[in-house]
Amino acid sequence: MAEQEKPKKEKAKPKPKGKGKAEVEAKPEAEAKAKGAAEAAKAEKIEARLREFYRQECVPKMMQEFRYRSPMQVPRLEKIVINMGLGEAIQNIKLLESAAQELSAITGQKAVVTRARRSIAAFKLREGMPIGCMVTLRRDRMYHFFDKLVNVVLARVRDFRGVSDRAFDGRGNYTLGIKEQIIFPEIDYDKIDKVKGMNITIVTTAPTDEEGKYLLKLMGLPFRR
Repeated sequence: MAEQEKPKKEKAKPKPKGKGKAEVEAKPEAEAKAKGAAEAAKAEKIEARLREFYRQECVPKMMQEFRYRSPMQVPRLEKIVINMGLGEAIQNIKLLESAAQELSAITGQKAVVTRARRSIAAFKLREGMPIGCMVTLRRDRMYHFFDKLVNVVLARVRDFRGVSDRAFDGRGNYTLGIKEQIIFPEIDYDKIDKVKGMNITIVTTAPTDEEGKYLLKLMGLPFRR
């Protein structure tokens, strides 16, 4: 009597491997890098567009208005400084931490803590104590921020009728006061701990306020009539 063949045992299918801890942690990091790269590319496009607008539109008009002999003499944007002053940070350091996070989100650059230069006994302030935070923007980030300020942020100010032309410093630089950080699209009103203001200083290479104002007006800053 012939022996019956024994049925072959099927090889067990390998169990799908679960995501390791390193893989799970790497995903948010990769997403953050991709987002950062996309923001950088967007900023570069805006910079290229504004630089081209400056060369094609602003330079000829300023040369005609102020009789410059060379395009190299025409004033330009040099940097933008955004500063948040927080006197309350002396008693509540968490307020400073949230301000730095918000300012970083608004500008796309890490905020730097500012400290008191001298002691003031009446305010219980000692030299070196943190009193605010600031960011200095140049090149592509400067143009990106300026474009957003002019075309998005100021339009969200309630009853906005233009910015004052009396905030120049005598050397062609302009400072704009913002009362609420919530007008920036990066800020979620439901997640803030306190409404905070800031000063935005637009530094130009213009030697006079008249030239600085004309430059900023051509670049799109809406001055009040």
